[in-house]
Amino acid sequence: MRVSEFRALADAVFGAAYAPTLLRELALDGCDSLTAAAALDAGWAPRDVWHALCDQMSVPLHARDGGDARRIVPPRR
Repeated sequence: MRVSEFRALADAVFGAAYAPTLLRELALDGCDSLTAAAALDAGWAPRDVWHALCDQMSVPLHARDGGDARRIVPPRR
C-alpha cells in the first residue's frame, strides 16, 4: 500500500472532509500514540497505520476497502 492509496482509502471510509482532520489529530494506540500523519512521516508502513486507524475507529474488516470490493487492502502483518 502506498501513502496515496492510504489517503484515498481514508477519504472513502471516513469522508473527504473528515479524513484529513482525523489523520492529523487522532492519536493511535497501535502506533505508539502517534497520529496517522506523524506515523507515516516517521516511516511506519501505510498498511500498519491503516489497520491501527481502523481498529481505533472500530471500522469492521469488511468496510476497510471503502465500499469498493475491487480495492485491495493489504492484510494485517
